[in-house]
Amino acid sequence: DYKSPEIKHHVTFGTTTGAMAMEKMCREQGLPGRLIPLPRAVSAGCGLSWCTEVQEKERTEKMMQEQGILYEGVYEVLV
Repeated sequence: DYKSPEIKHHVTFGTTTGAMAMEKMCREQGLPGRLIPLPRAVSAGCGLSWCTEVQEKERTEKMMQEQGILYEGVYEVLV
């Protein structure tokens, strides 16, 4: 089965603790997504990234700011 490429929104973290805090916050707030291994195209201190749909970008970033989630970078990656 061929699956056409799509763009995903990724948030990276300096520490695993930051990634786990993100996962907890998203579950509590009902934000879709999941922690995945860091895509090869991205470099970060922690080997995990939060992956969600591009249309969730603004909502996710707003929630991170409101909840004080420490992150390293935000990327849109073709997968």
